Amino acid sequence: MFNQGGLSLEQAPPISVVLRFFITASAFGVLLGLYLMGDFKNSVVIHILAVGIMASFMLGALFQMLPVIAGVAIKAPIKKALVAHILLVIGLITQILAFNNYSLFTVHYSLISAILLGSGLLHASTLMLKEIIKIKDHSSSSKGMLFALASFLIAIVLGIYLLLTLGGYNSGTLFMEIKEAHYSFAIFGWITLLIISISFQVIEMFYITPKYPKWISKYLTVAIFTLLILKTIALLASLSSNIIDIFLATLFIIYAGVTIHRLYKRKRPTSDATVWFWRLGMGLLTVSMSIVLIDNITTLHENMKFISQVTFIGFALSIVFAMVYKIVPFLVWFHLSNQGYMEAPMMFDVIHPKKAKIHFRIHIAMLITFVSSTLLESKLLFLLASLLVTISFGWLLYHLIFAVKKYNYTQKHTKKIEW
Repeated sequence: MFNQGGLSLEQAPPISVVLRFFITASAFGVLLGLYLMGDFKNSVVIHILAVGIMASFMLGALFQMLPVIAGVAIKAPIKKALVAHILLVIGLITQILAFNNYSLFTVHYSLISAILLGSGLLHASTLMLKEIIKIKDHSSSSKGMLFALASFLIAIVLGIYLLLTLGGYNSGTLFMEIKEAHYSFAIFGWITLLIISISFQVIEMFYITPKYPKWISKYLTVAIFTLLILKTIALLASLSSNIIDIFLATLFIIYAGVTIHRLYKRKRPTSDATVWFWRLGMGLLTVSMSIVLIDNITTLHENMKFISQVTFIGFALSIVFAMVYKIVPFLVWFHLSNQGYMEAPMMFDVIHPKKAKIHFRIHIAMLITFVSSTLLESKLLFLLASLLVTISFGWLLYHLIFAVKKYNYTQKHTKKIEW
């Protein structure tokens, strides 16, 4: 088998485990773009983004990366991933129905959504967390993944509480405070911590860069998770958390700057769309957190806060796209080669780098149009930006399906060597 750069590919799960989540995330992305073109509700948009898109992408990536990067063996990954996937999809659809008041039984939809979505996400997060806790000697990546999964678990529990409150099943004590803590753990803990943790391994490995400074790789994830705990305590105690937000934003800006510097110092400075996505993502994170930093010192206009949200979403999606375009072609080639198919397609034949570059331009156009629609307060530009969301995820969805077809075709129509 393969072993490269500290990775343990012997334990990699079947390719269907990963692609199922990636295709679902892309499909929800297309749905999001279409939904934004009509009369939409912010709560629905947030949860399609956070659960349908980001959680799907990240759970798929974790099922692949935990065994490979952290050496965590997830038993029966196909069955466990399928359970999480089904509950996530049905639970999110039920949640969308509840938020949109499509039924007289909206209260029951809230309960059903809490049960299904909560069960699916808890199932996935706890099985991963349980395995990663067993690691005796953590790397910077596995330790960060531990904190990211712990943040995800906290966000899920708080989210279930909020859903039950909206359905009228509890009194909703400290609802707004718990809502902010829920968002903080989901956005800064789950999403950002996971990206940071993965970057400690993949930036150096994929792009042949210098290692991150030890003070970053060793202490950053611990500091962020600790600050999130302190912020939650402050919120529940009705204390101001502004100073904590300032520290968090500062840490993210420092991380982004260091990552951009790592990429600048890479030893193979070839043109690669995934590098563009990483650089763009770090730039967007810097812009987003700079706005957060300033807003906690002096109050900014609501439009600037919206731009901060758009640029943060752009950051997260940029990194996700970079990872997908690296992971999927490699997995198709790796699994087919490992099965003995000598005519396994090369990675360029699965998703050509030019396709990723086109997607990068679509992604840039989408972000510029969203920001412009905010600054100019243009409904027409907002509709155009929404259309670009649909095109962006539709482009990715098409190429993921093409990769699946290429994989299946090779298995059915080419010769296999028995080892």
